[in-house]
Amino acid sequence: MAPSVLIVDDALFMRMMIKDILSKDGFEVVGEAENGIEAVKKYAELRPNLVTMDIVMPEMDGIEAVRNIIRIDPLAKVLMCSAMGQQPLVVEALEAGAKDFIIKPFQPAKVVEAVRKALQNDAE
Repeated sequence: MAPSVLIVDDALFMRMMIKDILSKDGFEVVGEAENGIEAVKKYAELRPNLVTMDIVMPEMDGIEAVRNIIRIDPLAKVLMCSAMGQQPLVVEALEAGAKDFIIKPFQPAKVVEAVRKALQNDAE
């Protein structure tokens, strides 16, 4: 069975891009959210194998969403998506429980590699 992924980004274009990259590589995108509140709700409903999480979003940012998801499931796999220059936020997200991060603009090979690496820890 293909690993399930929840994609979280306030930009539809970014969600479509990640969905396209992951779908082509055999991952199953089970849901999308455009802010942290939606992300936490959908995570609780869908329990995906992995979440790609934007950092800067309206209503609830990605860091707070990671904290909430980790409260629901301490073993949750969350991959942060950050723009260049957001290093302090990335560090905060990793401290909150995120597994890794990918940098925008996305390079398909790097996205797939980061997703596989985060999921690989599951198999060990």
